[in-house]
Amino acid sequence: QARLVESGGGLVQAGDSLRLSCSASGPTYITNVMAWFRQAPEKEREFVAAIGRSPSSAMYADSVRDRFTVSRDNDKYTQTLYLQMNSLKAEDTANYYCATHVGVTVDSTPSAYNYWGRGTRVTVSS
Repeated sequence: QARLVESGGGLVQAGDSLRLSCSASGPTYITNVMAWFRQAPEKEREFVAAIGRSPSSAMYADSVRDRFTVSRDNDKYTQTLYLQMNSLKAEDTANYYCATHVGVTVDSTPSAYNYWGRGTRVTVSS
């Protein structure tokens, strides 16, 4: 069974940076692909970024490209996913969720992901 725990959220001002982390425990195959999604109040969950086991597989939503960077550590027992967020904007305010799936295709669709964390809140004041 997988367990995903996000951390690093908080309250920042527009233009600031923040780094989110997601610690994933469980069988290694469950973290073949790891992703970040976010959900703002009264809005649908949206894709932010995803990465497979190769750094070159990273994928980004257009709204965060060139501002956010996704990366991961592939330790034998614990996989850790990161999201470095720079030049934050008020519209980045949301709950950020870590998700993983057992396939090999980096995917932006929430339904493709098997495991989810509980989220970490990011609030950007303008």
